Amino acid sequence: MKKTIFSGIQPSGDLTLGNYIGALKQFGQFQEDYNCFYCIVDEHAITVPQDRLKLRQSIRNLAALYLAVGLDPEKSTLFIQSEVPAHAQAAWILQCNVYIGELERMTQFKDKSSGKAGVSAGLLTYPPLMAADILLYQTDLVPVGDDQKQHIELTRDLAERFNKKNADTDVFVVPEIYVPEQGARVMALQDPTRKMSKSDDNKKNAIFLLDPPNVITKKIKSAVTDSSGIVQFDKENKPGISNLLAIYSAMTGESIKDLEAKYEGKGYGDFKSDLAEVVVGELAPIQERYEHFLASPELDDILDQGAEKAARVANKTLKKMENTIGLGRKKR
Repeated sequence: MKKTIFSGIQPSGDLTLGNYIGALKQFGQFQEDYNCFYCIVDEHAITVPQDRLKLRQSIRNLAALYLAVGLDPEKSTLFIQSEVPAHAQAAWILQCNVYIGELERMTQFKDKSSGKAGVSAGLLTYPPLMAADILLYQTDLVPVGDDQKQHIELTRDLAERFNKKNADTDVFVVPEIYVPEQGARVMALQDPTRKMSKSDDNKKNAIFLLDPPNVITKKIKSAVTDSSGIVQFDKENKPGISNLLAIYSAMTGESIKDLEAKYEGKGYGDFKSDLAEVVVGELAPIQERYEHFLASPELDDILDQGAEKAARVANKTLKKMENTIGLGRKKR
């Protein structure tokens, strides 16, 4: 029996090359070996204010992009979180099993609430909803960037706590974390000490998946490096070129050592030109497929079928949770 993978992305902001390398690029590969559930986590997006029309469009855009990077709806389940009510229902049960201190220690909560006059309760209780997303599908493996490791560790703690507290070790599978060896944390082009982010105010810091080829090339050629001109991986002393090497390696599968040898005696100009060709070459067909799905009624059919399939699985786990803690009436 195949193991299960769950992954979710928020429909807020344009996805970057970092999102692609850290998550999307693996999606098509995973579906060949695993039972995959890919979710557009729109309920997570509303922990901060959203424009309703933009949010709805972003949901469709993200769905089209999921398919464009290689998701096959015959092999994977693609769905929208809010269209499967079990997510919110299970999240409430998990909220009743998590401690406020655990939520307040979450790094992302600290970062997003810092300096704010007020924050929503949803921002604080984001992790139990994320845990529900994962645990409802009896997930074995969660592919995440290393900035999400803390949330997955809490998910594991909640699963183990619920199982132990209710003396039923079969309620949840305790998921494992999967982080790619290279490229899980792609750094900003103009400030390679920070993660590439879709919410960065400086758009030169990120390559967006739908950027035109000339924009991608310009951003890579203007990426910050150093004055040595030596193509060598040294994250501490040469963070700029090290970040570009990691991107090149993740996109092509070539090892960083092989890339260092390939560009020995060559300058940053040659390296950046070649990297730009690699990135443009991989993203161009994705952009073409994206436009196809966005304009096709097939997109809604896929999402409808995905929601139905996801609900069948999620509702089974939710019912098990409710029965275990005594919610509702016992069936005759």
